[in-house]
Amino acid sequence: MTEGKEKFRMNFELTEEMRMLKEMAYKFAVAEIAPFSAECDEQEKYLPEIRKKAAENGLVGAWIPEAYGGSGAGILGNAIITEELSKIDMGIGLNIVASGFGCESILNYGTEEQKKTYLPPICEGVQVCAGAYTEPNAGTDVSGYKTRAVKDGSDYVINGNKMFITNGTVCDFMVAQCITNPEQKKHNSFSLIIVPADARGVTRNKIHGKMGIRASDTAEIAFEDVRVPQSNLVGKEGNGFRQLMHFFDITRVMVSGQALGLAQACLETSIKYVKERTAFGAPLGSFQITQMKLTEMAIRIEALRGLVYKAAWLIDQGKPDYTLAAMAKFYGGQTAVFCANCAVELHGGYGYIEEYPVQKWYRDAKILELYEGTKEAEIMTIGRALQTR
Repeated sequence: MTEGKEKFRMNFELTEEMRMLKEMAYKFAVAEIAPFSAECDEQEKYLPEIRKKAAENGLVGAWIPEAYGGSGAGILGNAIITEELSKIDMGIGLNIVASGFGCESILNYGTEEQKKTYLPPICEGVQVCAGAYTEPNAGTDVSGYKTRAVKDGSDYVINGNKMFITNGTVCDFMVAQCITNPEQKKHNSFSLIIVPADARGVTRNKIHGKMGIRASDTAEIAFEDVRVPQSNLVGKEGNGFRQLMHFFDITRVMVSGQALGLAQACLETSIKYVKERTAFGAPLGSFQITQMKLTEMAIRIEALRGLVYKAAWLIDQGKPDYTLAAMAKFYGGQTAVFCANCAVELHGGYGYIEEYPVQKWYRDAKILELYEGTKEAEIMTIGRALQTR
């Protein structure tokens, strides 16, 4: 009988290692991120020293195997780190967990030399990568990218423009999506190429005035006759579109981790506030409408946590379910926006001023429905997958 029960047992608890990682990441965020959160938000300031301290604690490139300098925590470990940092500041947290943004493709498709060259400096906190994908006239429509890479001798010569690039002005190198085989059908015409940020012909301009995640660096990038060796090709020529789709399937889990952390912070802060605030002679939390908001926030967060952790765990087990990852991303954006809105409403007028963090979380939350695939794009991904099962 015991053997029969064992056969059907499911363990929803984190391992001791993951619990320690979760606790350590949150303590780091409170000690090293919280003191600078307001300043970085107001001044759109990127602080590399925080990223370097995070690297010393194994929080940068945690998903990268130990053989290449990472802590080997996997996608689940990285999602947990992202969750905990995002409870304090999603923008600064992004600077930490996305400092290797684009390197996922190097790990999965790059040569051994590329892995040894580019991955360890990320984990050490001394270099930053950017994924140069989105263009001024093509975001979700990846097949609409126009940047060209033309062979010339042993080099590629790259021309084109990129937009809304995370880490754009602070990166040391980038992984760029380029058309290398224009004679092929759209999905077979793209390749991923590593481009040094200081290469001649690269121009980078910081984008100012974002609504949220203002501590994160976002830029527009221009390539004008940028010359890089053909050895900078990541994977096989013409496979860039499929490689990029694989990249998004992984990074969507990170984004859903951001949503989970932000939503949890909104709930915890709101609970504390409604227990202290009184209205009509009674604690705000004693009213049914208040309890209803808190309850729905908590239910959504718990459901999201299941999606995020399972999607991440399956990737680490070599059994990725990319439809589940899209579900986590879709529901994550919705949950974060919903919880941030509820938090502002529960705080009333105080939720609308800078003295309380909920106004910032409200501004930060919206990006979670936009980047790494809009919620409409996730619906298309999920809807198509459901009909092919």
